[in-house]
Amino acid sequence: MRDVQYRTACGGRRIGGSIMKMISAIIKPFKVEEVREALAQVGVTGITICEARGYGHQRLRADARPDRNFTVEFVPKVKVDVILDAGLLPHAIEAIMKAGRTGKRGDGMILVIDLEDTVRIRTGETGALAVA
Repeated sequence: MRDVQYRTACGGRRIGGSIMKMISAIIKPFKVEEVREALAQVGVTGITICEARGYGHQRLRADARPDRNFTVEFVPKVKVDVILDAGLLPHAIEAIMKAGRTGKRGDGMILVIDLEDTVRIRTGETGALAVA
């Protein structure tokens, strides 16, 4: 039954062995609206946004010195999660990169995760139908 829904939603074939992908992007807070608009333009229909704090290379390189003690301060970030059909993946990645880039250290990171399945709680739809 589930395979029938997958075939119907994806034109009768699996894309790259996996139908659904999840992008989890860490971006600067003031770039959220630009990233949201860019994703909408490439066909992404829904996103989840969470405030986050963390640090990466930008904080370590600025503060880490072997001759003194230091404390790492967390930098405010925003985590953007998007679940999408694998066919939209390259377009969504490009949209996030263009809209989220400032050219300075700390612009963030894009993580791509294979999803085994997705289920819409209200209807029980699975796979691509659950996020359409």
